[in-house]
Amino acid sequence: MKLTHNLHNIPQKYQSFLTAALAMAENAGDIHMQYFRKCNLEQSTKLNDSDVVTIADKKAEAMILDFIRQHFPSHGIISEESGRDHDEREWRWVIDPLDGTTNFSAGLPAFCVSIALEHNKETVLGVVYAPYLGECFYAVKGAGAWLNGSSIHCSDKSEMTKAVVATGMPYDRNDNADNNLTEICRMALRVRGIRRMGSAAIDLCYTAAGFFDAYWELNLNRWDVSAGQLIAAEAGVIIESIRSNRNHSILASNPNLHSAMRQVLFQEQA
Repeated sequence: MKLTHNLHNIPQKYQSFLTAALAMAENAGDIHMQYFRKCNLEQSTKLNDSDVVTIADKKAEAMILDFIRQHFPSHGIISEESGRDHDEREWRWVIDPLDGTTNFSAGLPAFCVSIALEHNKETVLGVVYAPYLGECFYAVKGAGAWLNGSSIHCSDKSEMTKAVVATGMPYDRNDNADNNLTEICRMALRVRGIRRMGSAAIDLCYTAAGFFDAYWELNLNRWDVSAGQLIAAEAGVIIESIRSNRNHSILASNPNLHSAMRQVLFQEQA
């Protein structure tokens, strides 16, 4: 699927990087669709039965890494399946070749590729492409956030009882008591609805676009959130770390609901 992108508001110094990231994302999406809901999907598990990897993850990653090494040989890389390659370098790509692999392997459509570019460890560019849904989100630091070429902004909802929020559960939920179940139960009594999409990158982008009003999750990895956090921040979302000891654990909320979300998650007094 070829998408049309609006690059006229993107600073010139980032346009070639963004064009490359969009091309990589679309090519990865094509690979995803070659295997989605097909009988030839090879899959295995990593840390436990909840942590799935498929041939589509591996082939999409191989394509992205080959592209980066060919076109940006001086850049470092952090990628979910292959780990780190010269990640101390000034420019560094952060890749999740298939976020939402459990969904993908089960035939559910909420999955995507997530590609971010960091400069001196600060994310400056992010692309998240969900090929089955035909949704391509992207952002460049200081230039706003976009969905399929149209500018996006977070919601302005201010009442918790009307909010639709997203969350997820960590892979180590059976082994670590800090597994978000208590917070989900508290939140469920305060909001219109909680959704569990199964892709942190999509959750962040949907919060950026105002489809969700807020999102939180524990124990994520850098490749899960690097692109999505920039897209959300550029769309006006407030992003906060909510744990110091659980990898990347974040709350992402529209500004009007941020305080109320904190009150529920941390049992703060209003």
